[in-house]
Amino acid sequence: MTTLPLNNALHEWNLGETVIRKMTRLANEHGAVNLSQGFADFDTPEVIKEAARKAIGDGNNQYSYTYGIPPLREAIARRAAAFNGLDDIDPEDIVVTLGATEAIMSVLKTVGNPGDEVVFFEPFHEAYVPQVAVLGLQPRAVAIDTATMTFDIDALDAACTDRTVAMVLNTPHNPSGKVFTAEELQHIADLAKRRNFVVITDEIYEHIRYDEVQHISIASLPGMRERTFTCNAMSKTYAATGWRIGWTICPPEYTRYVRAIHDITVVQAPTPLQIAGVAALNMPDEYYDGLPGFYQERRDLLIAGLREVGFTCAAPAGSYYVMADFTGIDPNSNSTEFAMRLLTEAKVACVPGSNFYLTPGMGENEVRFAFCKRIETLQAAVANLRTFKP
Repeated sequence: MTTLPLNNALHEWNLGETVIRKMTRLANEHGAVNLSQGFADFDTPEVIKEAARKAIGDGNNQYSYTYGIPPLREAIARRAAAFNGLDDIDPEDIVVTLGATEAIMSVLKTVGNPGDEVVFFEPFHEAYVPQVAVLGLQPRAVAIDTATMTFDIDALDAACTDRTVAMVLNTPHNPSGKVFTAEELQHIADLAKRRNFVVITDEIYEHIRYDEVQHISIASLPGMRERTFTCNAMSKTYAATGWRIGWTICPPEYTRYVRAIHDITVVQAPTPLQIAGVAALNMPDEYYDGLPGFYQERRDLLIAGLREVGFTCAAPAGSYYVMADFTGIDPNSNSTEFAMRLLTEAKVACVPGSNFYLTPGMGENEVRFAFCKRIETLQAAVANLRTFKP
């Protein structure tokens, strides 16, 4: 039998349907409350939807600028100056992408060569390691303690070597909810300059923070603008995960290369949704000011319910996920087994914790819940969890 060509990484990393998407599919099949995937079950703000409808009706349905229409790039630059402290951004250094995931992939394709190393904090978003693997890059992981939201500085220093070309930094963090502190970010910045690597930041949850915790963009630190790719998207801030409008703010010397990778990979993001993105980024400050309280109500409801039924979990400082330790409920199951038990017996879908780790054996006593849902959805999930019999 003839063996057809295949990227070795697809086999070596057993890549296929992602676990998060699988759990959403299984939630639908089992009639479970879906707290697995990070999409809202409430709608995008009406003003943004109306802008998309108008853009389509006005005939904006053909190719536009490959790397993003000028009004959207200008709006991103204004928002970066107002919120992120990045007041020197030329809109020409912004590349509009198909979501933050494509932004990160395009940057990795730009800066990495096979055999180079990329450093992550684990747990991490499930796309990061497959992105690195299929490009022939080598992942290196540094653990976040999800109980204390801390990491070992010495372990971080050891993970960064002369082969490191990039660090993927996600803050506020999915799935732990950690928000990196000014001191931690300064250490990472110093390390990047000393080891001469770039930082690829995923800041998609920047407006979803709790208890007065502040978000800091590492690109705003001295000497980091020229070695940081600041990635973001409309998905989370505007409850528009299906639109796939993202962007990266590039160091100027890299912009033309990221544009080229983006162009030959996907051509462009959808024109009418880019136009609607301008309306989104021009939302009044009151909209952004209301997001922390909106999501904190949901965070507190879910955490109280999880703790009531026997989970151990730290309250996230940002994003809209909870990593919950189920040892006190079922010490004998691994994370996949326990997630499947919750799905089939309690009719609540979550994600096995092991899905978010590179190091074998880590996350086996954890599952992740998403709380970007209506209050009624979370109440139904907690009610279902109360019926679960270990």
